[in-house]
Amino acid sequence: MSDNGGMLPPAFMRNGSPSFADFLADLAPDVLTARLLQASIDTTHLAPHGTTIVALRGAFGAVMAGDRRATMGNVISQRDIEKVFPADDHSVIGIAGTAGLAIELVRLFQVELEHYEKIEGVQLSLDGKANRLSALLRGNLGMAMQGLAVVPMFAGFDLDRQRGRIFSYDVTGGRYEEHDYHAVGSGSFFARGSMKKMYREDMASMQAVTVALEALYDAADDDSATGGPDISRGIYPVVTVTDVNGVRVLGESELAPIVQGIVESRQRRPDGPLVNMEGQS
Repeated sequence: MSDNGGMLPPAFMRNGSPSFADFLADLAPDVLTARLLQASIDTTHLAPHGTTIVALRGAFGAVMAGDRRATMGNVISQRDIEKVFPADDHSVIGIAGTAGLAIELVRLFQVELEHYEKIEGVQLSLDGKANRLSALLRGNLGMAMQGLAVVPMFAGFDLDRQRGRIFSYDVTGGRYEEHDYHAVGSGSFFARGSMKKMYREDMASMQAVTVALEALYDAADDDSATGGPDISRGIYPVVTVTDVNGVRVLGESELAPIVQGIVESRQRRPDGPLVNMEGQS
């Protein structure tokens, strides 16, 4: 920041975009993560990577859950990393990819939404929030092209439409609305297959939580980069429920009996619950 004899820098005095990212780019562009690394070297093996995130929506709202494992190559770098965060009162963001950049993206997105509300005096619509995340992600494109990609997933309760919605993204910032369920990360193929069999449009929030945890278990069963529930260490997936009342992060006391029930049932049937031809599990 330049020395202006005690005066605020010009960026504080200009009228312009309500975007905090735009303001930061004007005031201190060097602190934006997308500009920190310009060298065209492969650094993907040096940074921890987060893996699987799942989300489901229903009439109640949306559930998002993430496993806790981070990896560097074939090494488990962290067993209790958090990959799902509240974005504001009625939305959540989950991240897969390069962990450090992903967490910086989450922080910037949280401030972006708060900054907009302070400047404009109103909250962004859920579509507006999804579009802002897309714009922030496009700012990371240079690093993504060097292998340091961040792939977020966004979900929330749409107060205008009175229902849950899920948005996925690609590394270029492309935004796509998912209608029932979705997963990102290295275990996403297995998690998506699991949810495909168990998803019901009329499920209640805690049923959706159970399906999300079953999907993460299936992902961990087939993908070495996805961590399963670690009961011996008391490490459970991070699970959020978003409904008309806001975002709720489930505590250990709520998750433990569900996770233990899944682990016990998998000891009897390792491949998970059977789904009959009528679609009931």
